Formats: sequence, C-alpha cells, structure tokens
Amino acid sequence: MKLSFFGAAHAVTGSCHCLEVGGKKILIDCGLQQGRDEHDDNALCFEPSQIDYVIVTHAHIDHTGRIPLLVKSGFSGQIFTTRLTGQLMSIMLRDSAFIQEGDAQWQNQKGKRAGRPPVEPLYTVADAEAAMQLVTTFEYGQIFDVCEGVKVRFVDAGHLLGSACAEIWATEGDVTKKIVFSGDLGNSDQPIIRDPSLVDQADYVVMESTYGDRDHEIPESYVESLAQLIDETFAKGGNVIIPSFAVGRTQELLYFIREIKNRRLVQSVPNFAVYVDSPLAVEATKIFAGDLRGYLDEEAIAVLQGGDDLFTFPGLAYSQTSEESKALNADRTPKVIISASGMCDAGRIRHHLKHNLWRPECAVVFVGYQGEGTLGRRLLEGAKSVKLFGEEIAVRARIVNFKGMSSHADRDHLIAWVRHFAPAPQHVFVVHGDSPVTEHFAATLQDMGMSAHAPLYEEVYDLAANKMLAEGVVIETKKTTGPATAPASPAYQRLQDVSKDLERLVAASRGLPNRDLARLADQIRQIMDKWQG
Repeated sequence: MKLSFFGAAHAVTGSCHCLEVGGKKILIDCGLQQGRDEHDDNALCFEPSQIDYVIVTHAHIDHTGRIPLLVKSGFSGQIFTTRLTGQLMSIMLRDSAFIQEGDAQWQNQKGKRAGRPPVEPLYTVADAEAAMQLVTTFEYGQIFDVCEGVKVRFVDAGHLLGSACAEIWATEGDVTKKIVFSGDLGNSDQPIIRDPSLVDQADYVVMESTYGDRDHEIPESYVESLAQLIDETFAKGGNVIIPSFAVGRTQELLYFIREIKNRRLVQSVPNFAVYVDSPLAVEATKIFAGDLRGYLDEEAIAVLQGGDDLFTFPGLAYSQTSEESKALNADRTPKVIISASGMCDAGRIRHHLKHNLWRPECAVVFVGYQGEGTLGRRLLEGAKSVKLFGEEIAVRARIVNFKGMSSHADRDHLIAWVRHFAPAPQHVFVVHGDSPVTEHFAATLQDMGMSAHAPLYEEVYDLAANKMLAEGVVIETKKTTGPATAPASPAYQRLQDVSKDLERLVAASRGLPNRDLARLADQIRQIMDKWQG
C-alpha cells in the first residue's frame, strides 16, 4: 500500500497523487500547473495505461487539467467525482482543450516557416469529451466501491460548488487504512456554498496548505466594502476592473453585487452596469443556476425561497464575443468589468488592464490567490509599470486586494480542520502550497504534536509500514533575470511575429511612389485606431 506524489509537492498547483492498493493504481486529481512552471506539463511521471481509476476532488484546472492528456495517453478506467464537479469539469476541460488546440495551431504555423516538425496540442476537445465519457458521479455522503478493497466517500470541502474531501478506506491483505485527501479546503462563511465538512477519523491525511502561513484579513462586510469601493471609483469617473476566475469566484461576485443593487448601496451611479466578460463564466453561471439541491448554504436557500435569482439583477450583461469585449473599453461610462483570468496571466482581462491600469480614477480589485510569477502577483507586490501587448503601461489605478475574499481556508481554519481528527492521524502530508509555506505549515503541525512533513515531488510512502520508501526530488523553478513575469500567450507571441513582418514590409517599401506609401500608412493607421480605442 503506497502513496506517491506527482504534483502540488512544494507547489501550489498541479495536484496529482497516486494511491496503490491491491495491485490497483488510483490517481487523486491530475491537474495542470499554473503560474511559474516547475516541470513540463506534457510529462506524466507514470504510465497512463497502468492507472486504473481517478478520483477528482473538484473541477479547477489545477486539479483536473491533465485528465484529457491521461485519456489521450492510454487511460481508459473510471473517473469518480461529485455531480456538480462533473458538470463543471465538462465545460472547463473543453475550454482548456480549445486553448491547447489554438496554441498548437499557432506553433505549427510559426514552425512551418522555420522548417520545424509539427507539434501536437497537449490534448484536444475530442480528448476532453472522451474523458467525460468515463466520469461517474455521486452525491455527498454516499459510500461507493471503487474496486475490491477500496471504498470512497465524498464530503463537502466548501471550496467550490461540488468540491469534496475524499475519504478513502483501503484494504490490502489484513491491513486497512483510511486516507483522507482534503482537496482544497474552503474559507468559512462564503456565499452560496457551505463551510467545509469536518472528518472524525483518519490514519493518514493529505492536506492543502495554500494559506498555511497566514490568516485572512476579513472585512466587516464584503458587500459593504465592495459597494464603498465601487461608489468611490465611480464618483471619480473610473471603472472597477475585477480579475476573476470564471468558475466559482465570478458567481460569488454576482451574488454580492445583487445584494448591493437591492440595497442601493452605490449612490454615485445607482443604476451602474456590470459586465461579465468571459464565455466560460457564462456557461458556469448556467450550472450555478441549475439543480443545486444538497450543495447550497442556508442563506442561498433563503434567497431562492424568497423568489429571487442568486445571480441576476438589473444592469447585468454578458460579453461573449471579442467585439463585445472591445466595446467595453470604448465606452467611458463608469462600470464594473469582471473578466478572466483570475491571475491576469491570459485572456481578456489583460486588455482591460491595458485600458485602465494607467488611469488613476480606476480601481483593480483582486479577489483570489495570485500565484508566483503571475501578472496579478506583480501588481499586488507594487509594480510601477507592466508590459501588455508590447506596450509599457504605467500602474496608476488603485490596486485593492480583498484578502479575506478567498475560496481557501486560512491558517487558523486549516488547523481547526485537522485538529478535529480524533485520535490524531498517524501522519499528515502537507501539499498544495508554495514551498516555504508547506514547510512552515508542516512545522506548525509538528509543534502541535502531530507527525507531519511536506513531501517532495516523486516521493513514495509506504502506508502500511508508515515509512518513506523514496525521498523525492527538488524541482528547480525556472530562473528569471528580473521581476517574475507570466509567460506570453502563444497568441501574443504570434502578434509579435506579425509586428516583425510589418517592420520588414515598411523597410521594403522604401522607394515606392509617395501615393502608395501614403495609402499603406493610412491602412496601418486604420487598424491601429480600431484596436487602440
């Protein structure tokens, strides 16, 4: 009976652990890394065809994003998760696959000119759809058999709609061990979803530590704090730009703004407009508005019983097309723009930052964790300027961080959750946190009298004997020569290539008749004016 760590080991994304029981190999999550890469996402450190089952704690891409790659590479077993996680996985994996396909297409266009062989996408939409055909879902509290000797129960992790801690009972020979995987534990008193469930007993616990070194600064009221910020920004004629994860956090924001509207807390522009600029967020909101029996907290249930919609209010609009997104920056009317991605490392949010960061009357509001190496982290750390689409943009907007508005439990809540186990687990494995944080939180648990450590990548642990079999390896992060920056998207790199082609065209135009030069200049200017509006 062995446990191996293939992701989120001294890192905050890319969760992937492998439990071996009775000759079966079971993955708990199989996620993509986000932010600064520590190893190649293309490389699976195990043979996919030898994996028998996958247990998914929740739908976020850093927990599910390599499942289509797993299927593409030979996995054909069952995938187990909760009902709502299954629904969210469907849209999130298809969206991720669409991005992978687009990236590969651009790389091949560029590579063909350079004489390089074609590359394949990490996975395709077809791979994502094939993965979803393997999914079997359960409700919270149901105990089900994965295979002979392995039983599982999902309990509410309070992190995202459908998120779960996985209780696993594993039997091999005459030895039975209970292993609890926390997944991502949620913050307390979040809107819509319930607080994390407590678990009474476990032999081993694999738990996250995203905020294992600090507590959240909780505002007196999210609703009133957000309303005040919106009011102050609108009074100055600015926009409120909110980088937000399309699934979960965007819906929470809509829930808050619905109350702000109902209570008329914004006086400067009472009928202000709110734009959700993310096609994925639109799809996710449809799921959040569906059958949520067994998933909602009491306050959300009361709203529904009162006849209100959780996420709808006057002035709300969704931007699906790129044209609709661009139009938002041409309109100078003060507004709230909620756009992906949450860490500002890709997507439409970067366009909105380009048009608003330099304006002192505007505000940029962060409402979630910002990974190391992301643009969001740089802005929070006080960057005076950032480069967006080849242009240096001064940071003059008000930068606000709602630290308490997090979907992750903080240090005190993590401690309270693990303390509930009685008796204390034989051992706690601390994962899913920046390297110093995992070490800090493991030391905190040790000071409390618990046996704990932060496993390294590829560590192997014997659960029956309670001893380490292989120590694992330290993965070096990529070195940077200056402040950490998020890698440019393939689409942006493609744009840079086109700009070089344009330079060559201009150089080759020397000597053309003045009339032709003027016409070329006018045409280029028309394109520039269209995109700089």
